Amino acid sequence: MLVIVFALSLLCLFAPWAEGQYTELLQLHPLPQSQLLAAFNFKANTSLSDFDAQNYRLFPRSLGQILQHTHARELHLRFSLGRWDSENWGQRPRNGRREGGTGVELWAWVEADSHEQANARWLTLSNALSGLFCASINFIDSTKTIRPAMTFDLEGSHKNASGLHLLHGALPHEVVCTENLTPFLKLLPCKGKAGISTLLDGHKLFDASWQTMAIDVRPVCPHDGSECLLEIEQTVDMVLDLDRSMRPPNDPIPRPPPVEEIACDTDKWYNSHDSCYPKEPSTERAWSLSKVFGRPIRGSCHVNHGASPQSVVLHTAACQDIQVTAEEAYNEHKSEDGLVQYVLPQSGDFDIALGEQPLISPSTLEQPRLHAERTMVGYGQERGGMRVILTNPSTTNAVDLVYLESLPWFMKPYLHTLHASINSAPSPSSIKQIFYRPAIDRARGTHLELRLHVPAGASLVLTYDFEKAILRYTEYPPDANRGFDVAPSIVKLLSNSTSGSEDAPVYLRTTSMLLPLPTPDFSMPYNVIILTSTVMAMAFGSVFNLLVRRFVAADEVEPAGIVVHGDLSFCVPTSPFATVGEISTNHAGYIG
Repeated sequence: MLVIVFALSLLCLFAPWAEGQYTELLQLHPLPQSQLLAAFNFKANTSLSDFDAQNYRLFPRSLGQILQHTHARELHLRFSLGRWDSENWGQRPRNGRREGGTGVELWAWVEADSHEQANARWLTLSNALSGLFCASINFIDSTKTIRPAMTFDLEGSHKNASGLHLLHGALPHEVVCTENLTPFLKLLPCKGKAGISTLLDGHKLFDASWQTMAIDVRPVCPHDGSECLLEIEQTVDMVLDLDRSMRPPNDPIPRPPPVEEIACDTDKWYNSHDSCYPKEPSTERAWSLSKVFGRPIRGSCHVNHGASPQSVVLHTAACQDIQVTAEEAYNEHKSEDGLVQYVLPQSGDFDIALGEQPLISPSTLEQPRLHAERTMVGYGQERGGMRVILTNPSTTNAVDLVYLESLPWFMKPYLHTLHASINSAPSPSSIKQIFYRPAIDRARGTHLELRLHVPAGASLVLTYDFEKAILRYTEYPPDANRGFDVAPSIVKLLSNSTSGSEDAPVYLRTTSMLLPLPTPDFSMPYNVIILTSTVMAMAFGSVFNLLVRRFVAADEVEPAGIVVHGDLSFCVPTSPFATVGEISTNHAGYIG
């Protein structure tokens, strides 16, 4: 199962979560179609008194000083790339709480006395994080900032939450790359030199089918009444294609297997000596850490005495054969449901190899509670429409959710066109609550939050129309014809009220979209400049020639300056006004 209940129980077996503690955990979960989910988790903390005194040990100083200067009491930062395939991969890891939309997503609770002060500190926070993580987070200005009302909740323990302001911003156009991974690793105590972080390589991470990096900072108060701690949690989740990840580095070009290694499906009627339809693979591909990530795990990151052991948890079948290669002794714990935990040795390389296993069916994975899809409809350059489909796969339980849209200011929705339908039948009662904050041109974007109810086994369709604004020519990016990125929508699944439990909410995000806007002909000014310059050059040449050229009659030329050979009648023109140049070019004479 993708929900990491087993991992949390493993952490509880070790020392209690006390001040100055650091833990690492890696979970490996094979997925269908030779995919592998690798979930990295790093946790460190410090006491609030040491944090206020700027006494840093395991908590990164660079990030801590930014939080103190901007009065950010809780921070959540996401770097994401790709799309989670919930139909084939099942439920999202960590219930979607540690993932973001495509690009960069940031939200934080800032302590301030007024909205103006909170906005100023928010801009300072985004600019500081931009320099720390080598990203364009500083482009999150007032036009890309909203204040969610129902979507996000405080995760930490705050004594006085009345003075906290929640602000949220997203950059769907941001490209996540190695420049963002390097500062991420530098926040770890071992800087990626030891422990499970040695597997994090930019070539593998950004070649994944889906990946997300998350940083969460929040205060945590123990139940025993001891001093509160400031906790930082860093997570990296990725889905790797084993066929692509295990290609040799010296020959990464995909090549078809030899003909003798291809098994033909003889049940096909068109199978013959010259036609072969390859059989579907009957097993999942074998893999190992060193082949997938290019290197084994190099020891463990022990930064303090009495720290919790660093662990690797593998989700596989109970009867699966697993080979472990280690230079030092390690501990192994198995459970009946196929979970295997390995406690890493303090030093030396550690590698896990998993042989071929039976095919994994998507139906055996934990299924998500909701499927979300968002598309843009309509045509033309003036108006358009949005269509959102929320499907509840359960046949017994209804789903209550919060739907959040953050639209740019030049995309103006018509709220009176908002309609909800269930199974093609109008259902206005499905919209329980609406929070709407209209956009202001070049000042802020549109903020729309909806509280919705989706019955069991039904599909809720939301539609609304919007108008496209006209931009100034200076507001277009260099790639204006590509379109403008619209941030993914955020869906928060509320806990099931019938169960009576207070489970943490589940989050999921749709894909980002490209909004085409009327684009002017940027080449027209250059065409006008070139045409005008050509006409001016031709006119200037003629006028300049008339002004500086001296016309001289033939009889005005001094005889001493001309030497004539032969008959003079051939070199003297019939016109009484002849220039020196015309005389010099005659075939019968030349100017000496």
